[in-house]
Amino acid sequence: MDILEYIEQHSSPESDVLQQITHSTHIEMINPRMMSGHVQGRVLSMISQMIQPSRILELGTFTGYSALCLAEGLREDGRLVSLEHNDELEDMIRRNLSLSPLGDRIDLVIGDACEWLAAQTTDQLYDLVFIDADKREYCAYLDAVLPLVRPGGWILADNTLWDGHIVEAAYDKDKQTIALRAFNDQVAQDPRLEKVILPIRDGLTIIRVKP
Repeated sequence: MDILEYIEQHSSPESDVLQQITHSTHIEMINPRMMSGHVQGRVLSMISQMIQPSRILELGTFTGYSALCLAEGLREDGRLVSLEHNDELEDMIRRNLSLSPLGDRIDLVIGDACEWLAAQTTDQLYDLVFIDADKREYCAYLDAVLPLVRPGGWILADNTLWDGHIVEAAYDKDKQTIALRAFNDQVAQDPRLEKVILPIRDGLTIIRVKP
């Protein structure tokens, strides 16, 4: 038994719906590792339940697994908006979301995240944002979502350790690694933000927007 198997065995199990999505994602997708998965999914769910958000924004739906995990913490009248750029995934996402009663509380938007964010107003702010889309756009995403997060609200950013490449010189010319390093530096240097990187899976940064 390795440490990940031990962690999985001592964490709350996936629901039947999430197990089904895990199975179909591994069968139908070329890169199923893009899905959050069991342990990180439980972390996202627990964070969401601690915050009890009314409004969640997710950048990067993939097959819908993380959206359903985050939705577990929504207040009774809460909504989650999830943005996915790849329109070829739409049918699969909608199928997966329909497997859960929480799917009715998730609004799927197919399109470019930067364009969608640029068109938003600050009339209704988000309590929680999860960034898990194009790594090369993370800095742009952060700039765009900060005005949309309530004071005291939260931002989660996935893949911020990038399989450890973030500190490996061999990846100094890799565009995604360069972009993630810039994002991590931007977050670290912003006095408006409280932040910590957790070494969960591929790195998960928890950010609090100071009131």
